[in-house]
Amino acid sequence: MTRDQLIGETKRLVAEGERLQANPSLIALRTWLQLSDELLARAWGTMDRYHLAWLMVGRPKEIVRGRPMTPDEEASYAREVAGQKTAALRMSLDAVERQRMPFLGEEGGLAPGQDGGAAAPGGRSLDSGLPPEAADLAARIREARERSLREAGTDAPRAPRPEKMQR
Repeated sequence: MTRDQLIGETKRLVAEGERLQANPSLIALRTWLQLSDELLARAWGTMDRYHLAWLMVGRPKEIVRGRPMTPDEEASYAREVAGQKTAALRMSLDAVERQRMPFLGEEGGLAPGQDGGAAAPGGRSLDSGLPPEAADLAARIREARERSLREAGTDAPRAPRPEKMQR
């Protein structure tokens, strides 16, 4: 998936989330949640239960148990969940569009000025997706760390150790 494809799909899902908040429907909500889950998983990886609980996506404030929801409760639930998931989609959009963060399965190579960065697992640059000035800073920091390790040796302590921690 290219960055432009991810941005376009995320914007489309954000717009659909806004429509769901204005005109809630449980059937439309379920379909939209499935599509947004698939897109986020392709871009950032699957989320485990801990992450979903932390985001509070799909967890209504007032849980209805033991009876069907009334139409007003269904609408309120759909609005609430759509609002939560739309917020998560907006964070994803900000990360990929404004912050230029690299994402899983990104196609199209490195952004301009990104050649020569440190390799991450899979051969992708750790600096990919950063603006050129940030990539330059990352390269300078990497060089300073390497120089420091060469000069100090790997056995040198990296930070002062308080007496309590030395056991």
